[in-house]
Amino acid sequence: MKTLNNQDLAALSAQAACAPRLRAHHNIHSELDDVIQRLAIAMEPDTYVRPHRHPGSPELLIVLSGALDWIEFDAAGETVVARYRLGEGGVRVFEAPANTWHSVVSLEPGSVVFEVKRGPYQPIPATDLAEWSPAEGDARVAGMLAFLRRAQPGERFA
Repeated sequence: MKTLNNQDLAALSAQAACAPRLRAHHNIHSELDDVIQRLAIAMEPDTYVRPHRHPGSPELLIVLSGALDWIEFDAAGETVVARYRLGEGGVRVFEAPANTWHSVVSLEPGSVVFEVKRGPYQPIPATDLAEWSPAEGDARVAGMLAFLRRAQPGERFA
């Protein structure tokens, strides 16, 4: 039996707040090669989730605490086509089809999302990262985060 309670979520959020990437995860799946990946991800507001896609799997998100925005890009992965508020005041369960270019922005401290997608776990290959977006650690990340926080359909990162 595996569980997550409010104390677990608070501890995960505290771990994320101290982590260099401002993220922490708690796997429910046992192995990285499990065919279904299930995990809670705590994300603090200044974490950067580089725009990317998952070609082989839809992505199911269930917001456990806080609030996030899901930013969806067009098929080329360049222009914002939609923005969804997840969590407080928005959608609690959200599923995106496979191959959807997207990013996520944490809006509140203590935001935690539960993610389910097809495994096995593999790092995102360069072909599934938006080539126009800065890599983590790049000096342009602050500008990209500012863009992601305000981006509306029809806009592109300059």
